[in-house]
Amino acid sequence: MSDDKNIIEEPIAFYGQLDQSKSYTYTDYMKWQFDERVELIKGKILKMAAAPSRKHQITSGNLHFELSTVFRKNKCQLYSAPFDVRLPISGTSGIDTVVQPDLCVVCDEAKLDDAGCNGAPDLIVEILSPSNTRHDLKTKFELYEEVGVSEYWIVSPWDKTVIVYYLKEGNYLGSKFYTEGSTIQSIHFPDLKVDVLGVFEGVE
Repeated sequence: MSDDKNIIEEPIAFYGQLDQSKSYTYTDYMKWQFDERVELIKGKILKMAAAPSRKHQITSGNLHFELSTVFRKNKCQLYSAPFDVRLPISGTSGIDTVVQPDLCVVCDEAKLDDAGCNGAPDLIVEILSPSNTRHDLKTKFELYEEVGVSEYWIVSPWDKTVIVYYLKEGNYLGSKFYTEGSTIQSIHFPDLKVDVLGVFEGVE
């Protein structure tokens, strides 16, 4: 009689080997050896775009520059994708949610390790693209609100707008739409002020 305990599970080398109906954990995620980028949302797989668009890349670079000028002066640290953020969900055993925000700021050094961030960042920025609009506007909005991300920026290179959501008593409240000619004012970081024109400089 064979002993199931002695069976060695082969690592998954191709995205197509994943069972889309199955729930996975961070332990599973760390064993995968394929090139495709994925996120786990409460155990379910979400395949990310193979490569961001040029508009996305320009906007991300501009935002990284703008935010780095502020956060390099204090203890908070700025990271850009790919960067794993593990989010333990209340009522579950273990970590079954791993996301890769376009940009995130972490102020609690205890949450950082060699694998990324373990816990909710203080600020997350997601840049919209045609393939991820619903995901960022609904799925991630609800997720970041649930785990306590203090501030969530949604940036649209397509209509050159930014909206800032900030956490108050466990729920997100939204700012006006920031457009070219206005200045983004962070709620939780008073020193963080970003000219919208600079965010979308070079985006045609």
